[in-house]
Amino acid sequence: MTFNSLAFLIFAAIFFMLWPLVRRHQQARWVAITVASFIFYGWWDWRFSLLLVANGLVDFYVGLGLERFPRARKMLLVTSITANVLTLAIFKYAGFFLENLNTIWMTVSQAIGIVSAQPIPVVHLVLPIGISFYTFHSMSYIIDVYRGAVKPTRHLFHFFAYLSMFPHLVAGPIIRGADVLPQLEHWHPPTPEGRWEGLRLIAHGFFKKVVVADNIAPIVNAAFLAMHPVASMPYWWVVVSLFAFQIYCDFSGYSDIARGLAKWMGYHFPLNFNHPYTSTSLREFWTRWHISLSTWFRDYVYIPLGGSKHGEWASHRNMALTMLISGFWHGASWLFIIWGALHALYLFVERVTRWPARLLAWPGGRVLALAVVLVQVWVAWVFFRATSLEQAWQIVTTMFSVHAWRMVPIEGMTTFAIAVIVVMALRELYEFFAPRMLEQRMHAAIASNRVTTRFLPVFEPIVLTGMLVACVFLRGPGSVFIYFQF
Repeated sequence: MTFNSLAFLIFAAIFFMLWPLVRRHQQARWVAITVASFIFYGWWDWRFSLLLVANGLVDFYVGLGLERFPRARKMLLVTSITANVLTLAIFKYAGFFLENLNTIWMTVSQAIGIVSAQPIPVVHLVLPIGISFYTFHSMSYIIDVYRGAVKPTRHLFHFFAYLSMFPHLVAGPIIRGADVLPQLEHWHPPTPEGRWEGLRLIAHGFFKKVVVADNIAPIVNAAFLAMHPVASMPYWWVVVSLFAFQIYCDFSGYSDIARGLAKWMGYHFPLNFNHPYTSTSLREFWTRWHISLSTWFRDYVYIPLGGSKHGEWASHRNMALTMLISGFWHGASWLFIIWGALHALYLFVERVTRWPARLLAWPGGRVLALAVVLVQVWVAWVFFRATSLEQAWQIVTTMFSVHAWRMVPIEGMTTFAIAVIVVMALRELYEFFAPRMLEQRMHAAIASNRVTTRFLPVFEPIVLTGMLVACVFLRGPGSVFIYFQF
């Protein structure tokens, strides 16, 4: 079940009609959240729910065991992490490893003259939706219990309400037990401001997904699915820019909807995106893009590897390993590994040269730093979206070729699509250049009665209504959220 489907709208309407009947009773709301979330998750294929139950039961009882059997704490921790990683390895990475092992085997066989060598059978399992997210939710809970950062819950439905809560279940944000388990235990009714903030987040999220991302998607798909990459530099800079905004609006749109639904339920999820395309360094980019994932890798991979405790070069090594693992988490493909490696390289160069600080000291340096970051991110996005290494390399070389200046029409590019991307680009430019200045002017205008306080409460409902109307009449071809495949 996807947020942008009629089935979900019916599901959400029923859930929020029944929610007031159970939300004030602790165990009743845990059961209600769990049952509703399994209906939501099992809508694609009920068999995937069995895997979620199995993973959840292992970590629920491991959590209890960590407190009850202190001498076996390390063994229990290893058991939990092994179970979660093994689940990912089987369903997400088995085919990738077998394909590469097969390539090595056939190459070696030919080299040593084994004529009758047979390829290793490769089986590709169906990837359960959201497996990369809920395994991280579960692992963070166990690691935090082991560290003493959170007490293990003793009620099974309390744990499953945290693990399977439908707003975040299949595509984040990645939440942690220390943040959400106390909220589930001591429920507080949403304030009028919280309900309004929930509506605002949901409206913005749906607008980003169905109006922006879904209208851009056919253009990007046509470009990357073409038989041969178009030999035009401007063409690919435009297409990659379109993809950059497509994935941003698609993923941040999901996070906004998830956070808005949680607000309506009376819960708070952390901010997951904070205008990443206004960053003036790669380090800043990773504090703004998929924040819940980058902080997860920082706390559960980078720091356990040693972080920056053992010197500068050990810190660089740990950072590189973290980014490579992050790339591989996104998908079982060398393209994702290269995407992670590129970001590791960018961050390494940035750390060693400290170029952002040097550039920001120049007149106009902030704009130049922004341009450098966007070029780096755009190049990495090519490997993230490309269908093969060969295609990715052809596109990147074309983007920097002095012999490919010719203009080529972009298939599917409409006036509306251009307007959509221009609006989103202007929105990011606004966040980059003028938010503080405009806010100060607005406050000064209100204080001097040049703008009445009545205007602002009326203006926002008009904007949100316009967004929701656009979601109905200007929506693009329906598609699942990009991060469902991860």
